[in-house]
Amino acid sequence: MAAIGFVIADVVRDMLADQHLNLSRCFDQLHDAAIGEYGTAVQMGLLVLVTCGVAAGVVLIGGVGRALVRARSVTHGHARAARIVGRPHAGHDAVVIDHPEPAAYSVAGDPHTIVLTQGIVAALDEAHLAAVLAHERAHLAGKHHLLLAVTRALAGAFPRIDLFTVGAAQVARLVEMSADDVAAASHGRETVREALLTLADSNGASTLGATEVGLADRVTRLASASPVGRSMVGIVSALIIATVLAGPMIATLVAVIGLGVCQPG
Repeated sequence: MAAIGFVIADVVRDMLADQHLNLSRCFDQLHDAAIGEYGTAVQMGLLVLVTCGVAAGVVLIGGVGRALVRARSVTHGHARAARIVGRPHAGHDAVVIDHPEPAAYSVAGDPHTIVLTQGIVAALDEAHLAAVLAHERAHLAGKHHLLLAVTRALAGAFPRIDLFTVGAAQVARLVEMSADDVAAASHGRETVREALLTLADSNGASTLGATEVGLADRVTRLASASPVGRSMVGIVSALIIATVLAGPMIATLVAVIGLGVCQPG
């Protein structure tokens, strides 16, 4: 992020000076450095920088790839187990498992599965249960499980980098709000809000992603969000996701290119 900040500051400085960053000259200078035009020390330094960048990329891709494979295996196994242990719900495309705590969640698999506990079926009436199911279907339709898997894998691979850890938490928060909005569009914000309140009274904090986002925050938002405010969730989600996914690639690219040797032409 610091590298990106320096690049932005350099570009702004050049714009204020009525000059432009000459990318052609930039790459020419990079080429000259690579073939030793600026001396052996610069050439070796660039080689080390490129090697470190490639190694970091390999570690990043390998770690994230392994985490995604594990996550896929776990979720598919969970979906199969839920379909085996649970029973089909009479009125909805979901399976019900015998558990007293109210909970509902979607599990990516082949096919995808929405799991309800007996506790949530008992706690909610038909309208509120339909809103809960719409929320879970929104997760599956929006492929939120893939976003969460990638961002959590990055956070797990780099637990000390705030970009990934905070980004993963914010992505989880925003996909829950996005699913709230989809459910509210078809069942009404008040219905979704009442479902959350009923589940809170029933100690259903794990329902509707409430472990990811504070229940009070979501209830307040559903009570007060305007159409413009709700539409901003998608925009903010896209920006945060793009930053989390593209941040390391941009930083690595900036480091490898070595913009420090580039001068405005």
